[in-house]
Amino acid sequence: MSVTEMKTPGVYIQELDAFGNAVVPVPTAIPAFIGYTGQTSYNGKNLVNKPVRITSLAEFNAIFGSKPPQIQFTVTQSSTAATPAPKPASADPKKKSGDTKAADTSATATPAPADFHLGDTGVSLATSTVNYRLYSAIKFFYENGGGTCYVVSTGGYDYSSTGLTSTDPFTNALTVLEKESEPTMIVIPDAVELMDPTETDMAKKYALCYTLQGELINHCGELTTRVALLDIPGGYQEPLVGTTSVEAFRNAVEPTLPKFNSYAAAYYPWLHTTVNQLTDISYKNIASASYNTVKSMLNAEFPNVIDPKTKNSVPNPITKYITALFAAKPAADGITPDKADSVLKNLSATYKLLLKHMLEKLNLMTPSAAMAGIYTVVDNNEGVWVAPANVGVQGVVSPAIKIDLKGQEDLNMPLDGKSVCAIRSFPGKGVLVWGARTLDGNSNDWRYINVRRTLIYIEQSVKEAASAYVFAPNDAKTWVSVKSMITNFLLGLWNQGGLVGPKPADAFTVTVGLGSTMTPDDILNGRMIVAVKVAVSHPAEFIEITFQQEMQK
Repeated sequence: MSVTEMKTPGVYIQELDAFGNAVVPVPTAIPAFIGYTGQTSYNGKNLVNKPVRITSLAEFNAIFGSKPPQIQFTVTQSSTAATPAPKPASADPKKKSGDTKAADTSATATPAPADFHLGDTGVSLATSTVNYRLYSAIKFFYENGGGTCYVVSTGGYDYSSTGLTSTDPFTNALTVLEKESEPTMIVIPDAVELMDPTETDMAKKYALCYTLQGELINHCGELTTRVALLDIPGGYQEPLVGTTSVEAFRNAVEPTLPKFNSYAAAYYPWLHTTVNQLTDISYKNIASASYNTVKSMLNAEFPNVIDPKTKNSVPNPITKYITALFAAKPAADGITPDKADSVLKNLSATYKLLLKHMLEKLNLMTPSAAMAGIYTVVDNNEGVWVAPANVGVQGVVSPAIKIDLKGQEDLNMPLDGKSVCAIRSFPGKGVLVWGARTLDGNSNDWRYINVRRTLIYIEQSVKEAASAYVFAPNDAKTWVSVKSMITNFLLGLWNQGGLVGPKPADAFTVTVGLGSTMTPDDILNGRMIVAVKVAVSHPAEFIEITFQQEMQK
């Protein structure tokens, strides 16, 4: 209160602020999911390319639809009976020695492995529609401890399409997310469906997916406020020969600037999960082109029976349910396809086996959504500075590919530095995340994902707090206030274990002032420069225990 305001004799009270501004920590585990959804409107409002903040699976189901995508499978049969081996070229008197034509070896070609067998018949399943993955990914996220997240719908399900052929819907969603400040992770489960199914070469088959992943890394690197959680396309079945999925990923995914690689982490392999249940799958998941094949399989299980009265062969009582399973309308006796589906699930071992393996196909999932949930749990329970590794993945039966110590060597420490975090199964421990590196594995500064995310957390928290001093007098009083504010924040972080050092002076330093961080020219140009150094906790990735024998004493 100024003297000019005191006009009447008396006692005046003035309250002074005892504490300066404080740094409010920003959220660290807010993923943004991009993908196709069951509903593209809610309460009359269009949801496409509109970031929607949700806090639970129930809220997602209410806004984006609670029904899983109706992914359909084609069913094919092939005989697996043993066939005689072809004669060697030298054993055929009509062929000359050294005559090696393609026809000589065609009989030895190995057919694609069947998903399951019925006697001597192999049965193979293949998706005939796009496997839209966002719905299951959100469930996987919440099974692993997920909380608040953003969802950006790129459109509805198109069951007439056999594959995703454009990156535009996803890049448009990334552009929209540039205006959202809260998300700290980006996950695109549907990215692995950007493929050319006619190609066998990994690099060509997933070229569109690799392009999108490169753009996603650029998005995170340019904003510097979030990280990308990436999946390895095709990371569930490796070829016997040729380029592996990890090699193809490393060769093809390249951001604009190499330093952007520190804003991304890739996880491998895919996982066999329990996210979807048998109740989520039925006859509706069988493609119409395979109706006759499935009927033939079921009829083989229920052959004709002998009528005890007439001693004649008559159709099996179950046959009427097989006939009604794919009927366009209810049969004359009132059996609907849904009723037939329910009966066959109980009585037919073949039908149950078919649905079981279709369910396994649907439950083969990429790990990025689960990792977003694990990041959330680790951040909330321990802190963003703790590596999200040596943590169990929930809702998982097993990794699609078993990785041992030798197999992880190249994943963790490749020559090009593009480290891939392994997910491994350990007896008695379950399925654990066994890696915490970014794609910038050769960098001593940004090798670990928790280091990158801790710096993002510190930078954005301090940035938001420092905005209160924009246009404040650039003098010693302001410098002291800013230094005190940042120091108090870092001191609290050190007390929680986020910074390392036996005393605060060893864990961080904050410097600001004329002659130390600024010149008179900086002040004239309105620049206040604050230098902050922090010692961030690095994980103990390699523990060496030395044993040596000594003489008896």
